[in-house]
Amino acid sequence: MSAFDELMAFQRETEALAQVAGRLGWDQETVMPRGAAPQRGEEMAAMEGVLHARRVDPRIPEWLDRIDEAALNPVGQAQLRDIRRSHARSSKVPAALAARIARVTSEAQGIWAEARAADDVAAFAPTLADVIALKREEGQALAAGGDVYDAMLDDYEPGARAAELEAMFGALRPELTRLREAVRAAEAPPVLEGRFDAETQMKLTRQLATTFGYDMSMGRVDKAVHPFSSGSGLDVRITTRTNELDPFNCFYSTIHEVGHACYEQGIDKDYLLTPLGAGVSMGVHESQSRIYENQLGRSRAFTGWLYGQMRDAFGDFGVVDEETFYRIVNRVSDGYIRTEADELQYNLHVLLRFDLERALMAGDLQVGDLEAAWNDRFEADFGYAVDRPSNGVLQDVHWSVGLFGYFPTYSLGNVYAGCLNTALRRDVPELDAQLAQGDTSEATGWLRENVQRHGGLYAPRDLITRATGEQPSEAPLLSYLTEKFSTLYAL
Repeated sequence: MSAFDELMAFQRETEALAQVAGRLGWDQETVMPRGAAPQRGEEMAAMEGVLHARRVDPRIPEWLDRIDEAALNPVGQAQLRDIRRSHARSSKVPAALAARIARVTSEAQGIWAEARAADDVAAFAPTLADVIALKREEGQALAAGGDVYDAMLDDYEPGARAAELEAMFGALRPELTRLREAVRAAEAPPVLEGRFDAETQMKLTRQLATTFGYDMSMGRVDKAVHPFSSGSGLDVRITTRTNELDPFNCFYSTIHEVGHACYEQGIDKDYLLTPLGAGVSMGVHESQSRIYENQLGRSRAFTGWLYGQMRDAFGDFGVVDEETFYRIVNRVSDGYIRTEADELQYNLHVLLRFDLERALMAGDLQVGDLEAAWNDRFEADFGYAVDRPSNGVLQDVHWSVGLFGYFPTYSLGNVYAGCLNTALRRDVPELDAQLAQGDTSEATGWLRENVQRHGGLYAPRDLITRATGEQPSEAPLLSYLTEKFSTLYAL
């Protein structure tokens, strides 16, 4: 075999092992016995040790040196770009540190879940301090004298810098706050009332998954405390959750995770088990989940169709017509939980976390002061106080599993989704008529063709620019939100 063939065969095995490690995480979140957590931590650490050893294998630079990159096509060159980047980053992190992070974050997940259930910040604080110390050590190794937070952000959004995001988010925050205050002063839509059987919710939610193009022959829908999508290629799984008083939580969590899953399922199969065979960044990933959930799933056209499906499933549930249902689905409500937030206020939740985790990583905020800092910022941003830790600093799983640098990609994904929605509606003028029939095929096909199939071939911002014809900007998102909620609330 040529040096390129040898390298790609080696990389294929590495990617396959990474998928196995990911499946351990899926199992931990869904069906693993709670008492197995300490052993699972050892298993995850062992897998991370194997993966780290492969990522820093000394044969990789030897293969790279032997390959004539100019003779490769753009796909081959992109494969080498990502392999070279992964090897360089992994080589900066000692193997013992990588294994220790895997062990501690696996165990921390269970400790966080128990602390959240008990509303006991003190029970989680020492573990969180350990995670932060380990991730800061990793960040310092990766930064090699540069900005630690930028180095961590680069894991999730290659090429992004915190200062650039801060400027973008700084443009979002005042406009979102202004619009929210206007909405809160207006007459609110009614709320959904009644009880909705959990099994019936799950039946309808699986229908919604396939309506948005999720291939159940290569996936499955399970329940978890925190909905997520896992895997890539031919095995992409999602989770959701049910609340008998709030079926929208189930339905829109599912549509959101289907956006992630369809991205992975839609990648060109020629990239299977290669560095290009997964979503290029978490920001682009989030753009898919948010456009599925919001611009498509919460549109007036699609909610009209969903109203009929809910009447078929639950009978008369007290909502008189499609327009009322649309207003209920898009109701702006006070609340504490990011994942349950309406799309107008969602980004304010993310910006809070972005600022706090940057302070934690910089050492400007200590774990012992985190709850107070969270509560103060939340009250300043939302106008009311956090009532308990599970609705505040303990609500998210991300910090327990070491995902520092991940949160800003949620808002960046919303920005990308705003850009993509503008281009989609330009290219598919009959979109609303199709959505009103429950037909998402042209919309999801457009996203598959312009975004999903490329996997990791293009850099994140380049991918969005190619898809839309414009550089990413917060302007389309703000325009969409202003128009939608000004109309809904007669502002």
